[in-house]
Amino acid sequence: MTWEEDDFQSSVSMGLAFQSGLTMAFQPIVDVIDKSVFAHEALVRGVHGESAASVLLSVSPGLGSDFDQQCRKTAFELAQQLRLADTGSSLAINFIPCVTGEFADSLAKVLADAEASSLELNRIIFECRDTHWLDVEHTINVFEGYRALGFRTALDNFGPTEASLKLLPRFQPNFVKLDMAMVRNVDTDPIKQKVLAFALRYLRDLGIQPICGGVETYGEFEAVVGLGVRLVQGFFFARPMLEQLTTPRFPT
Repeated sequence: MTWEEDDFQSSVSMGLAFQSGLTMAFQPIVDVIDKSVFAHEALVRGVHGESAASVLLSVSPGLGSDFDQQCRKTAFELAQQLRLADTGSSLAINFIPCVTGEFADSLAKVLADAEASSLELNRIIFECRDTHWLDVEHTINVFEGYRALGFRTALDNFGPTEASLKLLPRFQPNFVKLDMAMVRNVDTDPIKQKVLAFALRYLRDLGIQPICGGVETYGEFEAVVGLGVRLVQGFFFARPMLEQLTTPRFPT
């Protein structure tokens, strides 16, 4: 399932029917060392470019699994149409484990959709948000199931809270995307610099590759790269583009 906003749980509880069409915008995650696109993240949009939040508001109770499957299928279909497999980049797709339905059935559908995309399975990254309402045991099972099939996993919206620090070793994702609140103005905030440096050390000690999202300025870019971050995402490089793979802008 692919979105940026945190509104899914509240949106689903509103009881609105899932009736709007959907498509995907793609935003690159860049490798600042190689100056290449490491992955393209698929982000849900309405067919006319409506925001993720407006699409989520059309999901009703009981249809979360259907919506998840449709988002995933759409992301894979567009990736194939755009020949993402030929670029050498990976595809990142967001999901929420609590709406994946029957686990074995869900994994079979995921695998079938992935194989139709022409992407090697280890170039597909399934990413979920670090949220307090996740069913921890189920989420661990989902992560393990994805890894067993050859996919890679990521945890988004990570902040060094006590709960996150305790749970992260159990999730064991390949990647962690740091909460953009930690990145915003990090170049001018000494406290944020210390917090970010601590989070990065913790991730590396666990063998997890960090991704800094939400980089919007040259100062933020310089600060995260100075802390040894290699994978970065944000408006500084490229905005999401509807049904297109975006070419990022690298600083000279």
